[in-house]
Amino acid sequence: MFISQVRNRYTPLHDLKWSAAEKVIARKAFDRALKQELDAVIEKTKSMAQKIQQPACVWKLESFLTKRRNEIDCEYDYRYSILPFVFSALIRKGRLSEEDLQGLREDKMRYIRKFAA
Repeated sequence: MFISQVRNRYTPLHDLKWSAAEKVIARKAFDRALKQELDAVIEKTKSMAQKIQQPACVWKLESFLTKRRNEIDCEYDYRYSILPFVFSALIRKGRLSEEDLQGLREDKMRYIRKFAA
C-alpha cells in the first residue's frame, strides 16, 4: 500500500469535524461511562468506610479517593480533539462498546477501533 493511500484512509485527528448529532451521541456515551466509573468509586468508598476502625484507615481512604480522582480526571477528558483516544481506552476497559458509539461517522470509528486494538 502506498503512503498516499494510507493518508487518504484517515482524516487527521485535528481535522475531524463533529456534527451536532455526533456530539449528542458522544456526550451520552461519555456520561454513561463516567457514571459507571463514579458508581464503582462510590461502592468502593462505602466498603472502605465501613471497615474504618483506626485513624490510619481514614487517611488510606483519603489517599484512595485522591488517586482515583486524578486518574478519572485524566481518563475522562471531553475534548473533541482527543475523544477517539478516550473512547478507545474506555472500550478496552469495558466501560463502552462500539454499539454505544453507534451513529458516529466512520472517520471517527476508524480511529477508535485502531486505538482500541
